[in-house]
Amino acid sequence: MFDSIKNCNNVRDFRELARKKLPSPIFHYIDGAADDEITYKRNTDAFDTCDLVPNVLAGVDEIDMSTTVMGQKIDMPLYCAPTALQRLFHYEGEIGVAKAAEKFGTMFGISSLGTASIEEISNLVSTPKLFQLYVHKDQGLNDDLIDRCKHSNFEAMCVTVDTAVGGNRERDLQTGFTIPMKLNLSSALSFVTHPSWAFNYFTKPKWELSNLKNHIDAGTSVMTSIGDYFTQMLDNSLDWKGVENINKKWGKHFAIKGIMSVEDAKKAVDVGATCVMISNHGGRQLDGSRSPFDQLAEIVDAVGDKVDVVCEGGIRRGTHVLKALSLGAKACSGGRMYLYALAAGGQKGVEKTLSNLKNEIERDMKLMGVSNISQLSQKNLRFR
Repeated sequence: MFDSIKNCNNVRDFRELARKKLPSPIFHYIDGAADDEITYKRNTDAFDTCDLVPNVLAGVDEIDMSTTVMGQKIDMPLYCAPTALQRLFHYEGEIGVAKAAEKFGTMFGISSLGTASIEEISNLVSTPKLFQLYVHKDQGLNDDLIDRCKHSNFEAMCVTVDTAVGGNRERDLQTGFTIPMKLNLSSALSFVTHPSWAFNYFTKPKWELSNLKNHIDAGTSVMTSIGDYFTQMLDNSLDWKGVENINKKWGKHFAIKGIMSVEDAKKAVDVGATCVMISNHGGRQLDGSRSPFDQLAEIVDAVGDKVDVVCEGGIRRGTHVLKALSLGAKACSGGRMYLYALAAGGQKGVEKTLSNLKNEIERDMKLMGVSNISQLSQKNLRFR
């Protein structure tokens, strides 16, 4: 059934199409998580712990779902979180995602481990741009990335803080996933049985870790797993003082990504963050941890009057977004929600999934009896 993006009506449909189109190691890199993947599953299931309470006869002929987050007004309260290695999933990669985000007037995030350069994205789109900084042991690399983002007029930066070591991603261990891809009998067979992906992989311009290539070889010319990369290349001595210094160097809107506790949210405020991103790295790091939605209310209660709060992870439906906004999130974001679509159909796939989600949000707002997301509050929810 799901042989075309036009037949994909939700994120689940795009996941099934991505499974058909991608070699097994690559699909499972997107789809997999840490250990027993309990947290990964919980990220979405958590939204089912509460119900929406609609109001009627509210006059909802005109809907405004715009919001302002990290100083940037976006046309929908959902944006494309920064994710790594996008050209491995589809040759259009970050270029396609950025163009799709611009079409829908929302923010686009690019990762330090991206396959398009900071400058390339800056010159391509005018939509608000967020850079995700993985703090490396090489301080010269960190400073270079910050300077390049400044010169390229990125509006915001986030520092990812939940990667002191790589998570135990057992699917990657089982499939032998590495960057660059390791060719063995199993992976070669998977390439042969997915000829469209293989054709593009071997005939399109070779992808690379565009923002890192002048500093390190790992992941570009030296083969590594993502887990090993995090453990060996990232600065696991990073502390709050280090994050504060990065914020001072950056000097613009600054988010800390990977906050899961009230205590850390308060520390984020203390070091000058303007946004906290409640995130557990899509369940790919510490299995058994809480979901972002589980932690949202108490973090909003603690710091929501001081910084923007973003709920990142597990988003699959427009109702998930409305539930998070009702608890006080300024916006939501996610990776898999658009990566499946990217793998399934490039830029057009991402446009289709963003269209699906935007239509869901608009329809669900009307059914809730709200014409502006500012009207959403905890009064709209009942926990079971």
